[in-house]
Amino acid sequence: MVMREKPVVLVADDEHLNRFTLERLLHGEGFEPVLTVNGPECRAAARERRPDIVLLDIMMPGESGLQTLEKLKAEPETADIPVILLSALSDVETKVRGFDLGAVDYVTKPFQMREVMARIRGQLKLAEAYETVIRTQAERLRQVRDAQKAILPSPADLPEAGFAVAYQPVLEAGGDFYDVFGLGGGFGYFVADISGHDLKASFVTAGLKAVLRQNAGPLYTPAETLKNVNGVLRHVLAPGQFLTACYALLNPRRTTLTLLSCGHPAPVLVPAGDGPARLLEAQGDILGAFESISLAPLCLNLHPGDRIYLYTDGLVESAEWDLAAGTARLLAACASCRGQSLAESVQTVREAMCDGRVMSDDAVLLGLEA
Repeated sequence: MVMREKPVVLVADDEHLNRFTLERLLHGEGFEPVLTVNGPECRAAARERRPDIVLLDIMMPGESGLQTLEKLKAEPETADIPVILLSALSDVETKVRGFDLGAVDYVTKPFQMREVMARIRGQLKLAEAYETVIRTQAERLRQVRDAQKAILPSPADLPEAGFAVAYQPVLEAGGDFYDVFGLGGGFGYFVADISGHDLKASFVTAGLKAVLRQNAGPLYTPAETLKNVNGVLRHVLAPGQFLTACYALLNPRRTTLTLLSCGHPAPVLVPAGDGPARLLEAQGDILGAFESISLAPLCLNLHPGDRIYLYTDGLVESAEWDLAAGTARLLAACASCRGQSLAESVQTVREAMCDGRVMSDDAVLLGLEA
């Protein structure tokens, strides 16, 4: 809520004298009053005017103030507007019921004008302070998002790696991660999904990039790289947190692919010719959960133009379809893009899998070409 120069106060009271008194008071104090006489009028005015605060009488004919309050809080458009209840009733049960329904304060009739103004100003100050906190937190989240994006390579940063990527977090900062880096003349492609998609998961990604690159090199086989990463993650992840990951390596001539999976969804291979798209199944344990892990690398020869798509499970899991249907949908989408450039194909597949549905998990799609 951005506080206006003249804060708008919506008054709902069936008694003419109360409305008249509050109108003069509010005008005199520099506020803009909006007057209504019953619950339905109050709710309609709240939707139209978006007041800064509502003064709501409990004892009104027809729809009571408590019923109006409940309906205001049930509508997304009006749920966040603070409501002060006005009533001649002073019993604890009524007050508690009002607070349970979402009222922020309660003034007993006959009210004192100074008290009413003090409570209005106090609640507006609280609302403004809350908005300041929210804006500050949002800015910090944006900084985390920007920092996370800064560590994720783009195809323009490494054109010789021949990859394209689409990254769609459900929050400002996501728990999915990818990296692409040079490796002995070839390239390594890494996609991971950190359990959970809250802010805590996003903090793991910067450290994961450093650990991965420190352990990927000529001293270690691909399996040893992931086992070393697992050893480090065992000491830094929160209890119950883990990673699934897929690690693909292309040799310098881009003719051989070595693939390792740590409990991760199987990548899709789309041959350059007319062969069907298929899954590349490789077996392995998740990272960060066990003291030691078992991995079974998959090696295959590639032909020029063959494409491999690595992804996280947010791409195929949905409330609209089960995992099997999502995987079939992904295979069909990848196969339909043979005539497109790699970058175009990644965008096409992302749209086919993500557009038109509510994303409940982060999604990464990374394509590479032999």
